[in-house]
This record gives sequence, structure tokens and C-alpha cells, in this order.
Amino acid sequence: MSGSNGHDGTNANTRNQQQPRRKQGQGQGRRRGAKKSRAKQKPLDLWRPVPPLPEVEPIVPAGDPTALVRSLGEAPLSVPGAPAEITIATVVDRAAGLAMALAAAGDLLADPGEDDDGDDVEAG
Repeated sequence: MSGSNGHDGTNANTRNQQQPRRKQGQGQGRRRGAKKSRAKQKPLDLWRPVPPLPEVEPIVPAGDPTALVRSLGEAPLSVPGAPAEITIATVVDRAAGLAMALAAAGDLLADPGEDDDGDDVEAG
């Protein structure tokens, strides 16, 4: 019985070799040669004319860029050495400052004397 792993005296390796192996993908519900039907799609014309963009509205800087973040409540984060609110407010302020710098570079900042409608604010 040396080299025998089964009760019937056959080697386990011999038993495994006798069974035919299935090829990968067979018996998985998809038959060989069956192709998925694909609907022909019309090619997209990348160079087609597009409608003109709307006129750019002047960008008004936010009075307090952190107001939205603060309205969400206390952040469930911990940052070593500083409360999370201070760190988040610093990042939001920096992002707002960079956005205003980009708007100024593109000459898109609203004049300080204009309101949201573009009308001059009346001094009262």
C-alpha cells in the first residue's frame, strides 16, 4: 500500500488525471461561438458646430467662504496639534483665495460697487 492514498489502493493523483478537465469558460452559461449582439452605434461627430456659450457673469467673492462648512457642525476628524475645524477653515480660505486670484487674472471679478443683479448699489 505504499504510495496509496485511497482505500481502494489507487493513487489520488491517478484518480485526478482520469477525470477530464473542463476548459475555463465552458459550462458557465455561455456557449462557444455565441456572441453578444451589439447594436451598431452611430459615430459621434467631434467637430460638429456647438451652440455659443452664455455670457460670463462677473464673480463676486464670498463674504465668508467657511460659512457652509461651519453650518455642517463639528467635524468628526482629529488633526494632531489643531482642531479639525481650524484646519478645514484654513483649506477652504486658501481655495477661495486662489479662486479669486484666478478670477482676477481672467478679468472676471465683479466691481465692488455691484450687487448680484449687476446694478450699481445705491448709497443710502
